[in-house]
Amino acid sequence: MVVHIVIFKFRDENKSANIAEVTKRLNALVEIVPELKKMEVGVNFTDSERAFDLSIYATFDTKEDMAVYAIHPEHVKVVELIRAVTLESKIVDYIL
Repeated sequence: MVVHIVIFKFRDENKSANIAEVTKRLNALVEIVPELKKMEVGVNFTDSERAFDLSIYATFDTKEDMAVYAIHPEHVKVVELIRAVTLESKIVDYIL
């Protein structure tokens, strides 16, 4: 199994609304992209300077499935939105 973790720091402008929209769109991908086996989207509640705002934990059967997900048109649309409303992101991918 392949695990894909991403964390995001959102821009302050419309932050709550953007987090809600991104969360909704990410959660919808589970029903749209067959290669995506599971996705958990978490919104941070910790008030810390080090904290990021949102995280995803996604799983795939193979690296190839994750590659298909990466270029899926619906995922690409979500990525475009995320890039427009975030300041920074970090990623970790590993085989479990």
